[in-house]
Amino acid sequence: MKVSDILRIKGNTLFTVQAGETLKTAIAVMAEKDIGSLVVVEHGDLAGMLTFREVILALAQNRPLDSIYVRSVMNDSPLTCTPETDMEEVSRMMLKHHARYMPVMDQKMLMGIISFHDMAHAVVSSQDFENRLLKAFIRQWPQTDGGEQGRAT
Repeated sequence: MKVSDILRIKGNTLFTVQAGETLKTAIAVMAEKDIGSLVVVEHGDLAGMLTFREVILALAQNRPLDSIYVRSVMNDSPLTCTPETDMEEVSRMMLKHHARYMPVMDQKMLMGIISFHDMAHAVVSSQDFENRLLKAFIRQWPQTDGGEQGRAT
């Protein structure tokens, strides 16, 4: 399965924040949309990612949220993948780098975000589909001479 397959299932809704916005504004968007990350854009391009990890680190500074700018706390070099990247490769990258969110880029165009949750959902859906196919196959198993259905050994 490729990243493009996951994006097709997930949809292409993206939530963004400008690098010059305050952390207070970004947190309000994350809370309102019930999301764990925002794509940070600057001049229409991907500038970075803001996730709960960066938010928590910023909160630990004990400064007023309206005095902290997204640009100063965002991850300015997030891991990225392409729509053609294999799902297993994305899983390996996310696990290795402890990344929960990964922007999907096609050249310089942002195509979407893949989350660790999206990856888990895709795996479970794929396994569910395979299980249903196998169960249907077993129900169609031919009869043996003894009148009982044959069994796989």
